[in-house]
Amino acid sequence: MLSAGIVGLPNVGKSTLFNAVTRTRKAEAANYPFCTIEPNQGVVTVPDNRLDQLSALSKSQKTIPAVVEFVDIAGLVKGASQGEGLGNQFLSHIREVDAIVQVVRCFESSDIHHVSGTVDPLRDIEVVNTELILADLSTLQKRAERLQKQVRAGDKQAKAEAALIEKLQPSLNNGLPASAVSLSAEESALLRSFFLLTAKPTIFACNVAEGDLAAMLSAKAPTGYVAQVHDFVRTHLNTEAVVISAQIESELVDLDAAEAAEYLASLGLTETGVGNLIRSVYHLLGLRTYLTTGEKESRAWTIHAGDKAPAAAGVIHSDFERGFIAAETVSFDDLVQLGSFAKAREAGKLRIEGKDYVVQDGDVMEFRFNV
Repeated sequence: MLSAGIVGLPNVGKSTLFNAVTRTRKAEAANYPFCTIEPNQGVVTVPDNRLDQLSALSKSQKTIPAVVEFVDIAGLVKGASQGEGLGNQFLSHIREVDAIVQVVRCFESSDIHHVSGTVDPLRDIEVVNTELILADLSTLQKRAERLQKQVRAGDKQAKAEAALIEKLQPSLNNGLPASAVSLSAEESALLRSFFLLTAKPTIFACNVAEGDLAAMLSAKAPTGYVAQVHDFVRTHLNTEAVVISAQIESELVDLDAAEAAEYLASLGLTETGVGNLIRSVYHLLGLRTYLTTGEKESRAWTIHAGDKAPAAAGVIHSDFERGFIAAETVSFDDLVQLGSFAKAREAGKLRIEGKDYVVQDGDVMEFRFNV
């Protein structure tokens, strides 16, 4: 299972957000730096209204959503790449995850201490990114030194690695992550073996005050601190930012559905930003969903973007992939509109797809196979 690490400075809401997305109290959330030391891990359900609709359509006995893992990682401070604070632990833990959720504090509060004394989200982003970049530069330098003898001996693999290092270093020295460097398919494949922190796909979570979330979610364009983060990550890091309120989410953890709806209504909300964050992380990891449905169960199956039908079938069982014949496929929208596979077939919306079909997010599928 792929995982996303929740990172950021101390006291920005990482552990509170982790508890919210996992609907647990596993992570200690306290008003002092480094209350998280060992990473907390939790499997998170990916919200998907399509699955609920299919389950109702088929009168399914069970509904099984897709899941993704989140990891709450210790906060870091300036100098982490040289071992300051819990820097060495932070860097080793983040190296193990597949994507990064960087939580950025976008609210003022005299009750919650900020490690730098004041709230400045762009400064905070720079501190975190600088430490990741410095760690990556150190990694590249050590790798380059190890490669010298092989490069002199004419080793092709070593030469390719050395050339990639030379291509990456100027970007990192200019404060840009490895993910910002334009690479060929071959270079991208080679980069994965470097395990660079700044090569990991990253999304930013703007943590706003409880009273600000409704206005932020309903606004046509972000404002204040959130606008600063949106503009910066889009123009400098080529990624996105989402808005959440970790405090609101933490209040929802212990409420049932009716109580949660009443609480959200009191804040002028019908939903929170965490569902959107989870879905964004799922896609950031390169994951997509296809669906199966029937009286026994409706289920969301996780595949990688670009997977073809046999690989998708193999997620259910290896025999499905090994003996793949074809996939009966209909889009979610068409199936719900028409009401059944039989009616979708009559309307010509049910397709028979072969081995070369690239599965699309939201496809509803049934597989034919023979082992």
